[in-house]
Amino acid sequence: MIVTLPGRRTQFDLDRAYDLSLGPDRAGLGPRHFGAPPAAYQSWHNGAFVGAIDQGGSCNCSVLTLIPHCHGTHTECVGHLTREPMDAIDVIPTEFLAALLISVRATAARDTQETTAPRPLAEDCMITARSLTDATGPTVVAAAMDSARGVATTPAAPATRALIIRSLPNDSRKRARVYAEQPAPFLTREAAQWLVERGIEHLVVDLPTIDRAHDEGRMTAHRLFFGLPDGDERLSAATRRTCTVTELAFVPNELRDGRGLLLLQAPRLPGDAVPSRPMFYPLVSD
Repeated sequence: MIVTLPGRRTQFDLDRAYDLSLGPDRAGLGPRHFGAPPAAYQSWHNGAFVGAIDQGGSCNCSVLTLIPHCHGTHTECVGHLTREPMDAIDVIPTEFLAALLISVRATAARDTQETTAPRPLAEDCMITARSLTDATGPTVVAAAMDSARGVATTPAAPATRALIIRSLPNDSRKRARVYAEQPAPFLTREAAQWLVERGIEHLVVDLPTIDRAHDEGRMTAHRLFFGLPDGDERLSAATRRTCTVTELAFVPNELRDGRGLLLLQAPRLPGDAVPSRPMFYPLVSD
């Protein structure tokens, strides 16, 4: 299929999609965060009705209990931080997004001058603005900054609306990692600002959260990305209300870094976050 992006015609193979999502299996196994218990999958019983054929029922009818923020891949909106409710499904784009996949190795807090609120702990590892710059390269960065300023992009570098970050090391244990026991890296203040300055509207990470799990409620990276001032809980105060963050994704090692198309699939459910299925279609040729 030939897709026209700003500046040039570009080819993607829509039959070769990579599913970047994780979720609980029938036993409730999958990644977990914030001390949540495992998700639950069980048959529904209602009086004489049994929703399981292997238990004598006429059909299977199951109940899945999960917390979107804690069990598997989910996409969230600024409603995660505001007093007024906002449903993520209302801002998750339905179209293909020009995206860039990068791999980034976390930096020990002692090895960088970049900041967080509260101050990073000695054992913290962080995704820094410097590492994002090194991973994306000058051409993509320049094109994204031009797009954010409303300047026409060059034919060689169409605007990038979505960024997918694969943290290194990357191994299959992420598929069922209990993050309360194995803390993950998170973004520095400068990294979040880097995303905003380059016009990234939709972020996909394989981290359970872009902020430290226990950060005194500061949520600095989230607030910067959604354009919500510190301490402000008003939806009207957010300047980037149509942006999304997708967390707890998983990028398989066979998928190489580079440009592609991102499609964020999600069910129509209420809530500031919903389970989601980011699909990535790598670039075939320009």
